[in-house]
Amino acid sequence: MLYPIGIEMGDENHAYGVIVPDVPGCFSAGDTLEEAFINAKEAIAFHIEGMLEDGEDIPQPTSLQNHVKNPDYEGFTFTVVDVDLTHLMGKAEKINVTLPSLLIKRIDNFVATHPEYKNRSNFLAQLATNKLLSA
Repeated sequence: MLYPIGIEMGDENHAYGVIVPDVPGCFSAGDTLEEAFINAKEAIAFHIEGMLEDGEDIPQPTSLQNHVKNPDYEGFTFTVVDVDLTHLMGKAEKINVTLPSLLIKRIDNFVATHPEYKNRSNFLAQLATNKLLSA
């Protein structure tokens, strides 16, 4: 899922701060911008895992523009991070699915050029998760 994050720029004396407006109480930081991105993804996944354990729903990401225009976040630079939450859904089970061969080929070609999807199954699981959570 693509979650908007707000980054408060750091310098040689201060870490980069990260807020996740769509996941209340979730924040992170990093000594470098790259570290801030990595830590933000981990913080979101960890926070949502805790929410699920407490019986709460997974918060849906909203539009990046909702936060960019919000005066509460003045001074933050916004972007999105892709967080794979499929591992939080429980043990994977193998199923048989019948799809047209052209669709399978298009899925495989798409997955081959988009490293955020580990394989065909991961692609289908992420799309199904996103669709169900937004319903």
